[in-house]
Amino acid sequence: MSVSISVDAMGGDFGPKITIPASLSFLKDHPDASIILVGNESIIQKYLKKSIDSYKNLSILHTTEIVLMDESPQSALKNKKNSSMRLAINLVKDNKAHAVVSAGNTGALMATGRFVLKMLPGIDRPAIASFLPNQKGMSCMLDLGANTDCTSHHLMQFSIMGSILSSVILKKKNPKIGLLNIGSEAIKGNEITKETYELLKKSHLNFYGNIEGNDIFKGTTDVIVCDGFVGNVSLKTTEGLAKMFASFLSQEFKKNMLTQLLALFALPVLKAFKKRLDPRRYNGAAFLGINGIVVKSHGSADAYSFEHALITAYEEAKNNVVLKITKQLKIDQSLI
Repeated sequence: MSVSISVDAMGGDFGPKITIPASLSFLKDHPDASIILVGNESIIQKYLKKSIDSYKNLSILHTTEIVLMDESPQSALKNKKNSSMRLAINLVKDNKAHAVVSAGNTGALMATGRFVLKMLPGIDRPAIASFLPNQKGMSCMLDLGANTDCTSHHLMQFSIMGSILSSVILKKKNPKIGLLNIGSEAIKGNEITKETYELLKKSHLNFYGNIEGNDIFKGTTDVIVCDGFVGNVSLKTTEGLAKMFASFLSQEFKKNMLTQLLALFALPVLKAFKKRLDPRRYNGAAFLGINGIVVKSHGSADAYSFEHALITAYEEAKNNVVLKITKQLKIDQSLI
């Protein structure tokens, strides 16, 4: 299957400066893919190494309209119908692209994706899912901020979608689902998590049970399910902890001549450690529940990071994530 991805070339903090090099690098490693760059053609052409006609798997859909990073979702929907973001999403709706990737305004992307592509039957709300490193590899966590208040049925829906996404990205046949809670016992948590626990027990999913915060990075489960409030706080806490740890490590190695010398000997290990935890490798959040593949890159992503978002979109499209979610929803229809 050849995969076509539409890219909001103008979105994000850096626009074509990042999206174009990332797209070119991605196509080198994925010759079965093609990319449609949506944005201002004259600006895009400046960042291409040669004429657009020279590229086999690359094309441009011209528009001069852009959704600003601080623009409200309502304004983007109402006033930016010819924006690079909107036209890139339209390509998925019109079956001219299998997936869309944007580093643009998160709220606008979610609202526009939901409005244009609609929701999957059986899914009430979209969820933001992304992958985090752990001691055993990676795990998928959702929701990461789209829904601050959820019912047990919403969390059940998230579990189904997270399970399918993990099976595709992590290549796990039957991913383990963990419900993030304040204790591992079934009686722990609020009424919503207790109800969700019972729904997941009855489902056809591989439900591990409740997990606690310290399980996130142990790799206890392949999928971590929670509402958007808890998920977003957990994610931001993780980011802050990682930055603090890196800062402390740097300060210790710079203390004196001896520690600086030791740093030289430890450099290979430090580089390997940094690479393993490099957040750029985990860029690309999937907007699950929308009837189409929408992947959000971090707004400040560099080319390496944006390319990983493209890879996520490619893997979702190549493995028919939307179709697989739809089939699983039918299996557990009585629980959602």
